[in-house]
Amino acid sequence: MRPGSGLVAGVVIAAALLAGCTAGTSGTSPTTPPPGASRVATLQPTPAATTGAELANLPPLSAPSLAPGSDPGVLPGPVLIADEDNNRLVVVDPQGRVRWEFPRPGDLAAGQSFKLPDDAFFSADGRRIVATEEEYQVVSVIDIATHRIVYRYGTPGKAGSTAGHLSNPDDAMLLPDGRLLIADIRNCRLLFVALGATTPTAQLGRTGSCRHQPPTHLASPNGAFPMRDGRFLVTEIGGDWVDAMTLDGVVSWTTHPPGVAYPSDTGEISPGRYLTVDFSDPGQIVVFDPAGATLWRYRPSGSAKLNHPSLALPLPNGDIFATDDRNHRIIVVDPRTNRVVWQYGHYGVPGSGPGYLANPDGMDLLPPYALWSPAQGG
Repeated sequence: MRPGSGLVAGVVIAAALLAGCTAGTSGTSPTTPPPGASRVATLQPTPAATTGAELANLPPLSAPSLAPGSDPGVLPGPVLIADEDNNRLVVVDPQGRVRWEFPRPGDLAAGQSFKLPDDAFFSADGRRIVATEEEYQVVSVIDIATHRIVYRYGTPGKAGSTAGHLSNPDDAMLLPDGRLLIADIRNCRLLFVALGATTPTAQLGRTGSCRHQPPTHLASPNGAFPMRDGRFLVTEIGGDWVDAMTLDGVVSWTTHPPGVAYPSDTGEISPGRYLTVDFSDPGQIVVFDPAGATLWRYRPSGSAKLNHPSLALPLPNGDIFATDDRNHRIIVVDPRTNRVVWQYGHYGVPGSGPGYLANPDGMDLLPPYALWSPAQGG
């Protein structure tokens, strides 16, 4: 959701197709878990699942672990979390039980690493997960059935702007037509990459030209989220802009999310109602209209303040689901009462065991409520 280190010249694209993936080792957490918090990865491997929806049926890997007062009934099902500083993806059910984790020991190919995932979304068919390893400069496509990385675009650990390189990629997702859509923040462009390709097939924005003039120029885009009518909402960090446009570059409107210093990952709630977060400290969640008028704002203070929230998604019941990254939790907020009604993670305490997260930066609901699912209008 945010740019990291500066642009560095890179080398070649790293790609692994399904038939060629073999066993390896996973990354380790940079955080020290609190006393008694053990890593989920030490538990027994789970049975295979073929689709994202089937992840909900896997046996729990941990006991329930939610903040006091949480109501599991506010979520329609489990959630996929990009647990960035723990170098993992986890699926947590509404009761706070871990159902699935990637990578487990043996999931990665020899010499392969999975580092700092800050976003993760299901593909439209629910069979793959696209994870953006922003600070690792690569986008990985994970096949759910095999638990393997089946394709990568970018050069792991090396930023750049030429073919096969990215510079702080963010919010990559697999479109229904099979192309990856990648918001390449520091290169100020949106890339379209076919699976298996070593070069993009198209792009919006001019590489290195970071100013607001869509679609020719984009000011550090950090997200492009689908709307119900086929258009996309593009969030530009530079200048605090949100643009409604088609993927062939036809811009319908552009506006400033009101009172937001660092907009992140704007999405649609319903026609005329849009949801963004302010990646700041203190942070906020804002609902606004195409004219930039505020429809709702959640900006608690004191011990309840948000610290660099990076993504919010609407829930079917009208609640708002959000990451509170640097408070190490994900939350559900009831906009009718402005109360947190569900929380996974310990406020201000990073960790890697069940019930703990470390800088959770992205999430998606499991199908049929995922970003690309019919229930969400994607």
